[in-house]
Amino acid sequence: MALDLMELLPAGWRARLEPLLDPSDVAALGEYVESEYAGQTVYPPREDLFNAFRHCSYDSARVLILGQDPYHGPGQAHGLSFSVRDGVRLPPSLRNIYKELAADLDVPVATGGDLTPWADQGVLLLNAVLTVRAGDAGSHAGKGWEEFTDAAIRALNDKSERVVFVLWGAYARKKARLITGVQHTVIESAHPSPLSAKKFFGTKPFSAVNKALADAGEPEIDWAITR
Repeated sequence: MALDLMELLPAGWRARLEPLLDPSDVAALGEYVESEYAGQTVYPPREDLFNAFRHCSYDSARVLILGQDPYHGPGQAHGLSFSVRDGVRLPPSLRNIYKELAADLDVPVATGGDLTPWADQGVLLLNAVLTVRAGDAGSHAGKGWEEFTDAAIRALNDKSERVVFVLWGAYARKKARLITGVQHTVIESAHPSPLSAKKFFGTKPFSAVNKALADAGEPEIDWAITR
């Protein structure tokens, strides 16, 4: 039995994505994802699959931070890019994000890694691929998720209000081609991974996001994670 992905999406997002997706492709993706959950250890847990869309409605979305793949270690991924549940050791990329946030806006470095407070303010924390096998990075790439999440980016591009697209690393930066609205802002830099962090540090993405929002008359994001 296939997982009905569209039925699992919040209604606002479903209405925006359905016209941009091929139903047969979505059905095939749902079958694949269901078989993987049934036969493998897959992250994030099924109930967390669409947390990014659940915590950030289409209407409230003002910022996109795009990741590539969910974390593939036990207890890490919970449906928000770069985020981990509180109590889980901070992954290296998230530690570097916090370091840059502290340097950029003098925000204290958080001990917890749950970025839900960002999502609840209109930051869509989206991975390009929404599932992964345990311990096997990139294992669900090329199975159909990319078309699904590209549709989400296209839907955001269709908004008349400004959306700030934050693209870290070569993979995410390729998605800039989907962003054509002159009202939007694209912020690109190296990835916060330790492999490229030297080029990520000093890019000040958080103040740049807030400036772009303020220039469009939108509220800034409170980036502080107080846990």
